[in-house]
Amino acid sequence: MNYRTLGRTGIRVGEIGMGCEGFLEKSDETVKQLIDTMDEAGANCIDLYSPNPDMRSALGKALAGRREKFVLEGHLCTIWKDGQYKRTRDIAAVKEGFEDQLKRLGTDYLDIGMIHYVDSVSEWESVRNGPVMEYALELKKAGTIKAIGLSSHNPEASLAAVHTGLIDVLLFSINPCYDLQPANENLELLWDEKSYEKPLVNMEPLRQELYETCQRLGVGITVMKAFGGGDLLSEELSPAGKALTSYQCLHYALSRPGVACVMSGARSLEDLEESLAYEDASDEEKDYAEVFASFPKISWKGHCMYCGHCAPCPKGIDVASVTKFLNLAKAQGELPETVREHYAVLPHTASECVQCGACEKRCPFQVPVIQNMEEAAKLFGK
Repeated sequence: MNYRTLGRTGIRVGEIGMGCEGFLEKSDETVKQLIDTMDEAGANCIDLYSPNPDMRSALGKALAGRREKFVLEGHLCTIWKDGQYKRTRDIAAVKEGFEDQLKRLGTDYLDIGMIHYVDSVSEWESVRNGPVMEYALELKKAGTIKAIGLSSHNPEASLAAVHTGLIDVLLFSINPCYDLQPANENLELLWDEKSYEKPLVNMEPLRQELYETCQRLGVGITVMKAFGGGDLLSEELSPAGKALTSYQCLHYALSRPGVACVMSGARSLEDLEESLAYEDASDEEKDYAEVFASFPKISWKGHCMYCGHCAPCPKGIDVASVTKFLNLAKAQGELPETVREHYAVLPHTASECVQCGACEKRCPFQVPVIQNMEEAAKLFGK
């Protein structure tokens, strides 16, 4: 398992994690088997959006004696009422739900306390200035949670939260179809067929800005919906008009700036094992560039996907990394010191480019690499 640091939290997470869908309506024995499989593979991060009491209790039993091996991303503001999951901002219910979560999981802390499902700027402002954030900050100060998180599908609301400095971790929906959609408070539009009827071109700028801002400010991203609820794995259902493999979906998400871990929506042991097998997959199996370039409904022309097809450079320049740092600086309209420092330690920089054009010939997306190298050399200097 490859491990990444979750932004400024310092928490180390395996890049393949587990969403709690697979634990729902499963026996204690099956939940233990799933946790055993994660343990053996070194997958340590689990997202727990569901407040289902049976799931929490079963998971608590499976974690007994090995809680410290796992990073738990538990949610605030989710409660169980009348046999159903509910979202609430009522602080009494929030506290009761959180305390129930700790008790059933058999732990006295959560690694990440995720403020659940904030999909509008107005709702973020309400959370930020209300008792929910006050409670989250109290929990963090007491060490009951190590980091404060936010789950969202809306890049506008997420950016507003990230810029305040209150959020350490963002749980966000990332895949190559959702990334083409504009910010919207109605998450249903992300998978509505009507949203994909017209040809779509390149990543929505606000989403790109969100990922790059998270990387710059040290907000770690954990990913949900990497498979689009499974639709991206089916040619019939995929909004792109072409099926992707699970490896390609995972690799796409893990290539975005700021991303530390993808929560596999595994609903069975077989699903989990397939996602974990990503770690041993070949570069060819993970490669998404050529299939992206052949999407009948989507064009990524001129947009760097950080796929690495530009390599090898005869001068040893890591073109994808240089481009990523260039885009980070462009997004800010200035050159942040952290970006300058990361660029400075590259073994070879853009100023060494001899404009041979080999990279541009190999790029599936017709990115103007030489122009990017010229801009980077001018911006960063030698």
